[in-house]
Amino acid sequence: MAKFMAALLQTSVYDNKEKNVKNAVGLIEKVAAEGADIAVFPEMFCCPYDNSFFRKFAEEEGGFIYTEMKNAAKKFGIYVVAGTMPELFEGRVYNTAYVFDREGRQNARHRKMHLFDIDVKGGQYFKESDTFTPGKDVTVFDTQFCRMGIAVCYDIRFPELSRLMAKDGAEVIIVPGAFNMTTGPAHWELHFRARALDNQVYAIGVAPARDMEASYHSYGNSIVASPWGSVACRLDEKEGYILQEIDLDYVKKIRTELPLLQHVRDDVYQLKKI
Repeated sequence: MAKFMAALLQTSVYDNKEKNVKNAVGLIEKVAAEGADIAVFPEMFCCPYDNSFFRKFAEEEGGFIYTEMKNAAKKFGIYVVAGTMPELFEGRVYNTAYVFDREGRQNARHRKMHLFDIDVKGGQYFKESDTFTPGKDVTVFDTQFCRMGIAVCYDIRFPELSRLMAKDGAEVIIVPGAFNMTTGPAHWELHFRARALDNQVYAIGVAPARDMEASYHSYGNSIVASPWGSVACRLDEKEGYILQEIDLDYVKKIRTELPLLQHVRDDVYQLKKI
């Protein structure tokens, strides 16, 4: 299938796990009825982005959040990128994205590889490593449409990761994220356009809606950047969603007309997984 429809779901997040998940399931039903083939949720769509909540909301794989999203994918016949959730594994907590196919089968799991530890003078301070353990897998998976890669928020700042996904056949890279009001205005669009341009992929970024009463202020502005490096669609900071057509023939067109991935000098430099 040369084209498919992606739904970017920029949700509000509450300090009530059940409410967040119920809202997510309702949105999956809604966008599936509107023709979406894949529903993409933000980083921590089910949990406030705050270290004090991560372990409290954490669940083992197969828990309530996982099961509800898996069942919704199957019930409504749609791929679901379940944003991220705090995953508990052997006493450690990971910032984990799951992907489910139309039958509700787990298609992928990506544990955020690069942890968001920053201290910008006069701006944002956050230290994910106070709670989370970093993942170590480059995550690429197959769908009925194409091969896709998935990363989480801060992961997009490391171009090597996106290039490894493209080298492994990804034509779309999906990034649940939650940039803030320091980094978002400066870097959010820039990163998605750059990763899309560098790798000639569609880069999809989905963030939570902004809540100025929360401890962490999301930038929002969920986005799709095209393989030409342009902005295909973009939301503002408010709760909402948008459906965007992803044209895989366009990926092939760009890669044929400007074959930069074929021009990589593997005889001079190489990028490889360890």
